Amino acid sequence: MRISGGIAKGRRVGLKKAFAKKGETDELRPTSAKVRQAIFNILGNILGDKIVGSRFLDLYAGTGAVGIEALSRGAGKTVFVDDNSLRINIIKELLEKFGFKDRAGVVKDKASNFIRKSESVFDIIFVDPPYASGELDMVLPLIDEKAILGDNGIVIAEHLTKKILLPEIGSLKLIKTYKYGDTSLTLYRKER
Repeated sequence: MRISGGIAKGRRVGLKKAFAKKGETDELRPTSAKVRQAIFNILGNILGDKIVGSRFLDLYAGTGAVGIEALSRGAGKTVFVDDNSLRINIIKELLEKFGFKDRAGVVKDKASNFIRKSESVFDIIFVDPPYASGELDMVLPLIDEKAILGDNGIVIAEHLTKKILLPEIGSLKLIKTYKYGDTSLTLYRKER
């Protein structure tokens, strides 16, 4: 996989060892280059150049490709959260290799635990749990409840197209769902 935009455009991300499983439910399904490009095109259309300097959270980070893409495109800080030690180490290596280490935080934890403990507020939150896990139904309300998304912030949830998400989750209002084959991106905006 390669970074599709920004200062690291064209650089390779992801290693085969990232696919090592911790258990039966530990599915790694990296966001495809096409969908990653779509994420940042959509964000550009909605936010303009506000990704520059933004606080970005990559939950269920996997290979870290989406968060690294955010840094490449000018995010001020990106926090990567994953509960797999091997993947966490790969993300750290890639951040060092690309020179993004000083603008990143890497946390080994379950997404729900991180959200419950976090004192940070983010402008953009990318949520991409294993499709069959049911985690989206738990994590999206938790993001709202724990107020880790800033006013007018954006949550991007990647999920199976056949899964329909709620139009409102507390202060999170669905903006639009974009479909790419059997993958969908659903965007929510936090309204005051």
